[in-house]
Amino acid sequence: MGARGALLLTLLLALGGLGKPESQQAKLLSEPCGHREMHSLVAGGVESARGRWPWQASLRLRRRHRCGGSLLSRRWVLSAAHCFRNHYYPSEWTVQLGELTSRPPFWNLRTRRNRYKVRDIVVNPGAFGVIHNDIALLRLASSVAYNAHVQPVCVESSTFMFLHRRDCWVTGWGFIGSNARLPPPYRLREAQVTILNNTRCNYLFEQPSSRGMIQDSMFCAGAEDGSVDTCKGDSGGPLVCDKDGLWYQVGIVSWGMDCGQPNRPGVYTNISEYFHWIRRVMSHSAPRPSPSQLLLLLALLWAP
Repeated sequence: MGARGALLLTLLLALGGLGKPESQQAKLLSEPCGHREMHSLVAGGVESARGRWPWQASLRLRRRHRCGGSLLSRRWVLSAAHCFRNHYYPSEWTVQLGELTSRPPFWNLRTRRNRYKVRDIVVNPGAFGVIHNDIALLRLASSVAYNAHVQPVCVESSTFMFLHRRDCWVTGWGFIGSNARLPPPYRLREAQVTILNNTRCNYLFEQPSSRGMIQDSMFCAGAEDGSVDTCKGDSGGPLVCDKDGLWYQVGIVSWGMDCGQPNRPGVYTNISEYFHWIRRVMSHSAPRPSPSQLLLLLALLWAP
């Protein structure tokens, strides 16, 4: 999203008087979440099973999978800002939920029922390049129907309890190697990853130009030997951890240096740093501005 488009959205939110009572804001991220009915593991922990990660979304650009995402509520999906760097028109995108394959047959009625048009794309106003503030929210045009295979994931304002965890999971339909596309039948893959602290991650990158590049708004996860990693096409997807039987999204697949390279773990957006931004955006709905507001918007946008 260009700077002018981001400014327009910010002004619309500000002019509309869009705040809701605090109780309603809190409710947006406190409804039942993080549940799943499918618990059995797939041998080898590589190919997943339908319903095992019911919040997983396929963000589809002109009907083809482009990025991953995660369902937060009946109307909101979380993803990475860089997915929309060159494609920021909501009409270009749809969101597929509840499917194991990224290429479901077009005649599948279940697939059609779980495919949603996008009404708004809200990119974090601080996002620039690929790596900074790499987070975005999609507001769907219609409400999602929950079922055993479609459920929201939980998010929290603090995720320190997940640091150093070795049993978190990342999922996606991306490449399975630097130059290896996901083969047919294009099923969702999962990998168990270790979350690294930022001091260790910066040390692993070990390049003078890279020192300190892993900031508090990011974290690293994977395996130091490169045996587990995310790759192209996984961007925007969720990294989740279990806590007391509920699943919480801790990170968003953001960027990396190639795929599966030793001492080059994947880098994720740290969701806890953006919790209040997420809640604020989700508590807003953009009403149609009045003519006087539109004139003010135009004056502000075209002012030197």
